[in-house]
Amino acid sequence: MSKQPQHISPLKNFFAGGFGGVCLVFAGHPLDTIKVRLQTQPKPGPGESALYRGTLDCFKKTLAKEGLLGLYKGMAAPIIGVTPMFAICFFGFGLGKKLQQKTPNDVLTYPQLFAAGMLSGVFTTAIMAPGERIKCLLQIQAASGQVKYAGPMDCAKQLYRENGIRSIYKGTALTLMRDVPASGMYFMTYEWLKYTLTPEGKSPTELSIPSVLFAGGMAGIFNWAVAIPPDVLKSRFQTAPEGKYPNGFRDVLRELIREEGIGSLYKGFNAVMLRAFPANAACFLGFEVAMKFLNWIAPNL
Repeated sequence: MSKQPQHISPLKNFFAGGFGGVCLVFAGHPLDTIKVRLQTQPKPGPGESALYRGTLDCFKKTLAKEGLLGLYKGMAAPIIGVTPMFAICFFGFGLGKKLQQKTPNDVLTYPQLFAAGMLSGVFTTAIMAPGERIKCLLQIQAASGQVKYAGPMDCAKQLYRENGIRSIYKGTALTLMRDVPASGMYFMTYEWLKYTLTPEGKSPTELSIPSVLFAGGMAGIFNWAVAIPPDVLKSRFQTAPEGKYPNGFRDVLRELIREEGIGSLYKGFNAVMLRAFPANAACFLGFEVAMKFLNWIAPNL
C-alpha cells in the first residue's frame, strides 16, 4: 500500500505540475536534443562512418558546431507545450487518484496509482503530439544545416499549410503508446519511492530534498525504460517525409528491425537515461516546492 497525503486537489496538482514542467525542460533539454539527433541520424552508407558515434560524440560535435545554444535548439516549443502539458499531466494524475477514492481518507494501492498515472498520459497527448512533432523537426533541421522553419510557430504554420491539422498531429497514436504505460510507471514509481524513503512516523510531505530528487530521478528512469522503444518509432515517424510510412508505426518498426536490428529500438538510450534522472528530479522537486507554497497560501483549495 502507498501512504500518500489524504486530501487530493487536482487543481493544486495542475499549477504545481506546470512549475515542475518548466524545471524539467531547463534541466533536460540539452540531452533531449542529443537523444533526437542520435535516434534520427541517417544510416551511414558502405565505407562511411556514422554522423555521431554516440552520446558524447554528439554532444561534442553539437557544442563545437553550434555552441551552448545549439543544445537548447527547439526549446521554445517544449516550454510553451510543457508548462500546460505537465500541469495537465499532474492534474490527470490527481483526478485519477481522486476518482478511485470512495472517501477522502482512502489510501490507494500501487495498481490504482498506476491506473491514475495512465489517465494522466491520455490527458497530455493532445498537447504532447504536436509539440513533439515540431520539436523533433526543429532539432533535425539544426543538425542537417538546411533551414526550412524559422521557429516553432513557423513550423506549425507550414505543417498546417502542407497537410492540414493531421500533419500537426502526425504521430499521435505513437505518442499515446509511449505515454500511457510510461506515465503509469512514472507516478507509481515516484509514490512508491516517496513512501519507501519516508522515515518511520513522518509524512511523505516532509521528505528531504535529496530524497525527493532521488525519487523523482528514479521515476524518470523507470518511465523511460518503458517509453524508449515507442519513442524511437515516434521520432522516426514524425520526422519522416510525408507518405514514407503509409501503414504508420508498423512500417517504421519493420524498416528499423530489418535495417538495424532489435537494438535500434533503444537508440539514444544513454542520452535518455542521462537526461531522465536530473530532468525528472528537477521536475518533482519543482512540483513539491510549488505544492508546499500552494498549500500554504490556499490550504482549503
